[in-house]
Amino acid sequence: MAEYLAPGVYVEEFESGAKAMEGVGTSTAGFIGLAARGPVAGRPVLLTSFADYKRRFGGYLSELEYGTYRFLPNCVEQFFTNGGSTCYVMRVAPEDAKAAGSGEGPVVISALDPGAWANTMQVFLSRSVRARTQILAVQDGVGGSQYRLKNPAGFRSGDLVAFRGGEGQTVYSRITGVNGQLVTMAEPLPEDAVDDSLVPQRTLEACGVDMVILWEDLQESYPGCSLNPGAPDYLADIQSSMAKVTLTLDGGLDDPLVLLGGTPETEVLRIELSGGENGTLDAVNAGTFNGEDNGPGRRTGIEAFLEISDVSIMAVPGVTDANVQAKLIAHCEGLASRFAVLDAPRGAVSVSDLNTHKSAYDTSYAALYAPWVKVFDPLLKRPVFLPPSGSVCGVYARTDIERGVHKAPANEVVRGCTGLSVTYNEAEQGKLNPNGVNLIRVLPGQGIRVWGARTCSSDGNWKYVNVRRLFIFLEESIRANTGWAVFEPNDEGLWSRVKGSISLFLETQRRSGALMGASPEEAYYVEVGRNTMSQDDILNGRLICEIGVAPVRPAEFVIFRITQKMQDMA
Repeated sequence: MAEYLAPGVYVEEFESGAKAMEGVGTSTAGFIGLAARGPVAGRPVLLTSFADYKRRFGGYLSELEYGTYRFLPNCVEQFFTNGGSTCYVMRVAPEDAKAAGSGEGPVVISALDPGAWANTMQVFLSRSVRARTQILAVQDGVGGSQYRLKNPAGFRSGDLVAFRGGEGQTVYSRITGVNGQLVTMAEPLPEDAVDDSLVPQRTLEACGVDMVILWEDLQESYPGCSLNPGAPDYLADIQSSMAKVTLTLDGGLDDPLVLLGGTPETEVLRIELSGGENGTLDAVNAGTFNGEDNGPGRRTGIEAFLEISDVSIMAVPGVTDANVQAKLIAHCEGLASRFAVLDAPRGAVSVSDLNTHKSAYDTSYAALYAPWVKVFDPLLKRPVFLPPSGSVCGVYARTDIERGVHKAPANEVVRGCTGLSVTYNEAEQGKLNPNGVNLIRVLPGQGIRVWGARTCSSDGNWKYVNVRRLFIFLEESIRANTGWAVFEPNDEGLWSRVKGSISLFLETQRRSGALMGASPEEAYYVEVGRNTMSQDDILNGRLICEIGVAPVRPAEFVIFRITQKMQDMA
């Protein structure tokens, strides 16, 4: 409470009543797979178009080199084609993939990301002057000789400097201390270093290096990089945003001539990277995609998605290994905020094969789709069969954006698709649908559509994709919008505000069609108070709120009962 010491009129603001809540996003997808280039550890890369994907990860992958692991770019493209707007991509690479490098020397340059993509990269280094001034006086000081500079701007402790005397004389040293205009040198400069003339013949220069990186048709320039390990623009600390290269300088480097080959005539040093390898398919296994949790910034594969919180749909396109799909399901179940889209194996054609593959999973956090879809491949210049997960994730996103997460992502056209690897009939679907295998069907006059909305769960309460995803949406929205209540006094006032906030949010969902019921009482309830908390809960700082909602379920079976009406002759 504010203090009032002087008489007067005071106005205060205070909060009361419910706080507005905003629903979290549900249409952001996450993809894991092999790519031509890109980071293989750390935070997945955010993309908003397929053009973004090509800039960061390269283009389509060759069937000869990548085989059945080449589908990531095609499926990301299908995601955007089918209505997706935002996704994250995490690249994985075979265990024997290697990064391109420059070999040994005082300057070692290597690509941060493995693969043959960097074998065409060239790096050019040239000497530059970061600052230049005259030496006005020399005096003895603690730690060595001190030199008073005319203009000390641009000189700092740790800088490599070059004294330029007459007749091409050059002497290198390092600054060990700076105090105003006075600098201390690690090695003394020549006795005639002082030059206070109007047009100086002898100067002191702070040495730098200009770096230019060329890769394909792109170029990045980094002028005036420092040779001072303590400087923010130290050459070895420059991280290229385009080419992703790292530099290592010899610890004994105290002469930029060494950097450029050892001769004063060498003005520009060109370094070509080589030795990068994409790795072999034999080195790809389930662990490649599952990844490792090496801590923040160093996670790989599926584990890397622990770095971000706004992904709600996940897929590993074309990878049908049970170990990978089980890992993806465990990831989604563990976070309880994501839903996995699984591909059925291309070779699982018969009803029994599909049901056998599905039988390995019983979860409401995943859905299985078949068959594979036919899409034109710009690299091969012919239609190919792709795993359906990329297209289905796009359909999920499109449905969420146009209708809402409560709408089942089914009876929706698969865009960009011209055929299917297998055509199933109603009888076959009748044996697959109850077991949680969602088919993509060719429907006469209606095109190619997603024709199933079942999860992989055997629990009837969670058998529909939209019901599970609606609950994820509600839970995450409530979690994200009630943080204000933490550490507030746990009394009736707080309980009333929490109940009001959640009730307003659920009423908005009811009015949008997400909840079943003609009235709020039929659609949801929110209880918080003495009937949900014991005195022990309150004493231990627990606020317990019970929420019940009636989700809408899809009209999966539309039945019209028709009878013959006899004409009344009366």
